[in-house]
Amino acid sequence: MTRLWGGRFSGSMDALMAVLNNSMPFDVRLWREDITGSIAYAHAIAKAGIIAPAEASQIETGLQAVLAEFANGTFDVKPDDEDIHTAVERRLRELIGDTAGKLHTGRSRNDQIATDIRLFALEAIKHLQSQVKGVMEVLAVQASANGHNLMPGYTHLQRAQPITFGHWCMAYFWMFERDVDRLMDCARRTSVMPLGSGALAGNPFAIDRVALAAELSFRAISMNSLDGVSDRDFVAELLFCCAMIGAHLSRMAEDLVIYSTAEFGLVTFDDAYSTGSSLMPQKKNPDAMELARGKSARLTGNLMALLTLLKGLPMTYNKDLQEDKEPLFDSLDTLNITLPVVAAAVRSLRLNANRMLAALDPFMLATDVAEYLVRKGLPFREAHHLSGRAVALAEKKGIVLSALSDEDWNELSPHFVPDIHAVFDFAQSAASRDVTGGTSPRALREQLDAAQVWLNSH
Repeated sequence: MTRLWGGRFSGSMDALMAVLNNSMPFDVRLWREDITGSIAYAHAIAKAGIIAPAEASQIETGLQAVLAEFANGTFDVKPDDEDIHTAVERRLRELIGDTAGKLHTGRSRNDQIATDIRLFALEAIKHLQSQVKGVMEVLAVQASANGHNLMPGYTHLQRAQPITFGHWCMAYFWMFERDVDRLMDCARRTSVMPLGSGALAGNPFAIDRVALAAELSFRAISMNSLDGVSDRDFVAELLFCCAMIGAHLSRMAEDLVIYSTAEFGLVTFDDAYSTGSSLMPQKKNPDAMELARGKSARLTGNLMALLTLLKGLPMTYNKDLQEDKEPLFDSLDTLNITLPVVAAAVRSLRLNANRMLAALDPFMLATDVAEYLVRKGLPFREAHHLSGRAVALAEKKGIVLSALSDEDWNELSPHFVPDIHAVFDFAQSAASRDVTGGTSPRALREQLDAAQVWLNSH
């Protein structure tokens, strides 16, 4: 086969070099975008008078036939198809003859692949948003159904203050809401059409790029042809979005792995999302969460790979950019399997409400003791100090904080009177955090209402 670029060469390509150069094994995934872009480009060069309307119609008919072959799995990839562009044009020529050679007029594989990958990324972003939203919906359902269940809140992985399980769920809901917001923002910058940039200097045939962009549903056109063919910021940004989603999944998974241990026992995973041990029959491992946690490393690695790839490239297109696709495809594939599994695992999660209550410790109400004194007029720093002394006294006596006697409290400070014992109510403590964003039942309902508004609007 005569290569698209072969006219200047007299010798053949080394066989191993041909393998290294061949991107067809991975960029074949861009077949739909490549054909869609080519149909639109045929329309553009016909409108510019470069090809006859009949030729544009012939090209479109041929491309639709190629599209159908890919769609039904009958497209035959040839050894000399070095990339998706070559494969499509080769097959088009087989179907319609020499007219196929007119399609590439004024166009380069440089602006062609830049367009293809943007079209692919825009569809991928829509799907990814839907997958993330699926996790958010499950979290909101769990928060609504189990929002009243009290549990320890942790800082430094030490029991800190009482919260509700619903409040914990919604913390991750809002993390994922930011992820969707980032994806939407990424889509805005991705939706810029580089087609018409040529190899680097622009298209010489006066095509209407604005009309071409509208046909391909891009919101704008690139304003500089050099930047148009070399820009992969949108890929890096999408990979960052993927890595951030992975980080949030990993944090949630880590919490749930810990909460599911025998030592904590706060939650139990369904068997469908757990595995066993090949040696120890009693084991039930939270592998869905561990895999989600592990996959985050892969997502971060893909981002780092692309940033490293881009950092030293001179203008404009360089073959290094062939390496932009595999990290992107891998990150998207990773999340497309991980997100629905995580959503299902969280949906089927069983709460052990009694264990959650049993994990609450009166020492967790030491802040409430300080707040009790503040309400009696003491400065917070003095109140904090006195509460700390109460904790130290209880520890010295080997009792819980709520077991201190009236005499113990009075010796610490005359501001402690018998009503101090009313402080030791975990539900009351949670309910007192009643500001917007707090862990009170009212504040949780406010969060859930806001979450439902967001879900309905997206």
